Amino acid sequence: MRRHFVLALAAAALAGPVLAQAPAATMRTFGDVAISPAGDRIAAVETDEPLGPTATRARGPVVVRDARTGAALASYDPCPVCRYSGLAWSPHGEALAFIAFDPDKTEATLDVLRDGRVRVLATVEGVAQTPRFSPDGAQIALMATPGAHKETGAVEAGAEQVGDIGALTVADEKRIGVIPASGGEIRYVSPADTFIYEYDWRPDGRGFVATAAKGNGDNNWWIAKLVAVDLDGSPVRVIAAPTVQMNAPRVSPDGRTVVFIGGLMSDFGSVGGDIYTVPLAGGTPIDVTPGIKASFTSLAGWRGGRLLGTLLRGDRAEIVAIDPRTGEVDTRWSAPGSARAADAQASFSADGSTAAAEVQDFTHPPEIWAGAPGPRFVALTRVNAALSAQTDARSVTWKSDGFEVQGWLLAPLNVTAGKHPMVVDIHGGPSSAVTPRYVPPYDEGIFPVTTWLRKGYFVFYANPRGSYGQGEAFTKANIRDFGGGDLRDIVAGIDKVESIAPVDDARLGVFGHSYGGFMTMWTVTHSHRFAAAIAGAGISDWVSYYGENGIDQWMIPFFGASAYDDPAIYEKASPIFSVKNARTPTLIYVGERDVECPPPQSFEFWRALEAAGVPTSFIVYKGQGHAIRDPSDLADLRERNIAWFDKYLGG
Repeated sequence: MRRHFVLALAAAALAGPVLAQAPAATMRTFGDVAISPAGDRIAAVETDEPLGPTATRARGPVVVRDARTGAALASYDPCPVCRYSGLAWSPHGEALAFIAFDPDKTEATLDVLRDGRVRVLATVEGVAQTPRFSPDGAQIALMATPGAHKETGAVEAGAEQVGDIGALTVADEKRIGVIPASGGEIRYVSPADTFIYEYDWRPDGRGFVATAAKGNGDNNWWIAKLVAVDLDGSPVRVIAAPTVQMNAPRVSPDGRTVVFIGGLMSDFGSVGGDIYTVPLAGGTPIDVTPGIKASFTSLAGWRGGRLLGTLLRGDRAEIVAIDPRTGEVDTRWSAPGSARAADAQASFSADGSTAAAEVQDFTHPPEIWAGAPGPRFVALTRVNAALSAQTDARSVTWKSDGFEVQGWLLAPLNVTAGKHPMVVDIHGGPSSAVTPRYVPPYDEGIFPVTTWLRKGYFVFYANPRGSYGQGEAFTKANIRDFGGGDLRDIVAGIDKVESIAPVDDARLGVFGHSYGGFMTMWTVTHSHRFAAAIAGAGISDWVSYYGENGIDQWMIPFFGASAYDDPAIYEKASPIFSVKNARTPTLIYVGERDVECPPPQSFEFWRALEAAGVPTSFIVYKGQGHAIRDPSDLADLRERNIAWFDKYLGG
């Protein structure tokens, strides 16, 4: 017997020229997709990801393709050990800038492709990202962290902290630097004590708008301010200091208005919120899209008087045009998939008529899509055409406490008779959402979904309250209620799934990493419904966590006060105080240098489970951060995850 759970993009998605295919043992990914101003060429970092064990992280060259045929025009790999990022075309398309980063040396170069040759314009002993040409093309700006002690971001492994901690003055500050497009020295124009998160050139080319905060860059994005930075060295001017978190600041063509995405966001880089506007001269930001039942996820800038960007509306990713004066949103493309591009989720030509992005869903592997947003926005490449679907997938919706909740159900390709085990994967954040990404023929990352599907497991991803895609009221619905309403949403989703799929309620597993790790710890201490659990980089005690983690600023918007000012709400949400209720066998893992969810939280929960007589196992991965990067560690973790659920769920 076969049951079909099909998620498909439009049939036109697979139309397009058949090009040279990636080897069967790999899957091509297209990073930092950037379309030229004229819309005639598309550049991307093309990486062949091994579909099997590997000892190193994959990397690939910068490839330039014809935007009409998809044919590869040229490939550039000037640094065979570097990872490339930040692809950015010059205003007239005659040059392409990008960053080459050597992780072994912790060294970055600003490279420019012009006339078929790549030239190194500048070198940073540290890390760098996001190069952008000035409006006249005469200068290139970038963000750089000279002398960086770690890769940028709280998910990366933290720097060693030994000695007199209170006396340590080491701080990695990411600054805006400017260099002539013809080459020269980098001139840093933002202050040395300020961390820049994102920036945009002002139309007059005399400076930038940016989101910025003083002090530890990992910790202070949640209280960042919108600022103006001038090339002439004038003091940084605060434009606005909103209580929402900000992403993607963009300046209007007349230079009078700044637009940004604002909302309740738990992690830098995980974007969702409403559209806000504020005068460049300064003032109070105005939400111009209040009440929209969707979350804006990126802004590419103005084209033809409209602001182009992307949003998540329920189970669909959309390319949209926004009128920032009225808040009117015009949907130009919509599909149940995921899109990404350089510095946004879609890249646009100078006139906005053509877009490009890497697009995929659960059953279709990544390809470059291009064309006018709408029916003509289709797959341009067929590099991964040899890769077939590994699952049947469907979007599922259900009601919970008056909310409309959405999730994704993955089924084995051939569902045999009888009831099947199911793994429930709780996403991190909590401000995030599971969106469709291709399930490859071989396990990747932390979650061995391919193996579980082949063993007959169903896999369920829920987007409970606190997630993106349903509007800001939904995203804010778990404030001061971690583990409460969101767990009820997930349980209601399981009930819905069991009504439409042959899932065995006695063989449910729960899995989560980061906030999902907390939710897993919370679930096993507040429910006996699950037969096994895996908690990755979790949080067992919010009170002690407040003093241990490197990003305590993120907690204030969600708890309303610090743990020192309102410890009761932190204690109420802490699984450790309910651990005597736990019965579920639980595997726990964490990175040794996790800044976001430090190892003591996992140690504490593991010891408590042992004391309660609950079957448990605990692994700490040496040198790893919140994101487990080492391929051998990932392979080890996947094998442990498979064995744990096989033991208790019986695939």
